[in-house]
Amino acid sequence: MSSRQEVHPLKVAGVVGFYMSAALIMVFVNKAVLNKSPDFPLSFLMNQLLIAVALLHGAAIASNKITIPKMDLEVAKKLFPVVAVNIIGLVFNTLCLRDVEASFFQIARGLQLPLTILVSALHAGRAPSALVILSATAVTFGFLLGVSPSLTADPSAAPPIPALHSTPSILSLFYGLLSSLFIALHAVLIKYSLPHCNNSTIELAWWTNAGSAIMLLPFVLLGGEASHMMELGLGWFSGEGRVFVWGSMITGVFGFLLCVAGLLSIKVTSPVTHMFSSAARSVLQTLLGVWLFNDLLTVNRAMSILVILLGTMYYTYVKSRESGPPPASTRPQSPGMQKARPDDLELGVKKETLFAVPEEEERSKN
Repeated sequence: MSSRQEVHPLKVAGVVGFYMSAALIMVFVNKAVLNKSPDFPLSFLMNQLLIAVALLHGAAIASNKITIPKMDLEVAKKLFPVVAVNIIGLVFNTLCLRDVEASFFQIARGLQLPLTILVSALHAGRAPSALVILSATAVTFGFLLGVSPSLTADPSAAPPIPALHSTPSILSLFYGLLSSLFIALHAVLIKYSLPHCNNSTIELAWWTNAGSAIMLLPFVLLGGEASHMMELGLGWFSGEGRVFVWGSMITGVFGFLLCVAGLLSIKVTSPVTHMFSSAARSVLQTLLGVWLFNDLLTVNRAMSILVILLGTMYYTYVKSRESGPPPASTRPQSPGMQKARPDDLELGVKKETLFAVPEEEERSKN
């Protein structure tokens, strides 16, 4: 019996609850800060990355099991693709969250699973199964349903609604599409980046966060965010800027905790359990968005979220049936030589964190 099967149900429930709580706090605090300070999305993201790096150093001081890599130019060059893809995806993810409602955020990024399946298939040179294509088609339909005009019996009789509650702009949907695409590319690149980090997810997390912050700094300076912040002066930081400062600290800490929760989730839960917890989190995120931010939950949006969740859960079920355990006589190759399988790349698509935590790489070690 595997160690995963021996885990006590209460421990699984605790880890799932921890992961869901950290993920929800990240989304809603991010949204609150971006609502209050919409002119500083890149500065906000860079603060989160720097806090994550600082916490990794603190964790390394507290525990000798965590090793911070040394600066190595050759390693940095080899990791440049995965770091660049990561920061581009995070920027578009942040811009998408800024411009859409919290309850609509998951719809805006609804093509994440279909794009990951497509990128994985192109990379592996092998077409996915008919059932996988069916699940991706269902998710795509759910996305299109969510971005289409709302169903109303008499639109002229409906009361006027704020601009934010209307149909999201094409630009915000474009941000969500690019965010989903770069997450899919990241799932492919991450498998080939681990050997350059001694197959350590912690070292890769450090390189990803530190490198992303360095790459983001010129855009913060040249894009005018830093100068605009200086023009506002200290009065802004003591007033409206307090939300920005505290939000940066909270999301930086919870981004680190989300990394820890993700690693724990990998070790004690199955992909199906993780996907069901993500589905439950999506429902809670929608309800909390309506409650906290007065988001508008239209018929289209509710149906879209439902279809996306059902398609994603069906995909996870199909992959769990297709990806049976390898034969006992088959010995896996060393991590540095092992080729990324489509199953590995696709099953990790629901990870939403500032850290690069390759779920299937950790599972292959268990």
